[in-house]
Amino acid sequence: MSIRHGLLALLEGGPRYGSRLRTEFETRTGGTWPLNIGQVYTTLGRLERDGMVAQNGEDEGGRTLYTLTEAGRAELRGWFGRPVERESPPRDELAIKLALAVTAPGVDVREVVETQRRHASQALHEHVRQRAQALADSPGHPDELARLLVLEQLICHAEAEIRWLDHCEARLLRLTVTERAEE
Repeated sequence: MSIRHGLLALLEGGPRYGSRLRTEFETRTGGTWPLNIGQVYTTLGRLERDGMVAQNGEDEGGRTLYTLTEAGRAELRGWFGRPVERESPPRDELAIKLALAVTAPGVDVREVVETQRRHASQALHEHVRQRAQALADSPGHPDELARLLVLEQLICHAEAEIRWLDHCEARLLRLTVTERAEE
C-alpha cells in the first residue's frame, strides 16, 4: 500500500496537518488500513525532502499544515495513471502455511483448510453486513463511495480465498484417493 500516494491524494484537497491526514485516510478506506501517526509524519518528512509537499504555516491549534507542491501533483497524476503492478505477488501467509502443512508430520491439512474457511466465511459475512449498512446510510457521498469500494474489494478477496480453499480441499481429496488406490 502506498501511504505516500495516499497522503498526496488527500493533500490535493488542500492543506492539512498530520493527524487530520491520518483520520481522513482511515475514513476513506473504511478503517481497513489503520495508520500509525508516526508513519504519517515520517512519510510527510520524506515527501517534503523530495519536494512533493511543503510546510504551509500552522492552523489555529498550532499544528503544522502541509500542502501539495507542483512536483507532488505531477507524482499524484502519474500514480493515478499507472496500473498497479502484480508481477511479484506479496507473500501470502496462508499459501505459505498450506504449502508447509502438506509436508509437516502430524498436521491435518484438511483441518487447516477448514479452520481458514470458517474464518474467511465469518469475514465475508461481516464485510457484507458493513456494505449493507453503508448502502443504507448514504452511498451518494464521496467518502461513503470510497468506503463501499474498499468493502467490495474485501468481499471479493474473501470470496476468492474461499474458492481457493475449496480448490485446495478438492486437490487434497484427489491426492488422498490416488494414494489409497496405489496402496
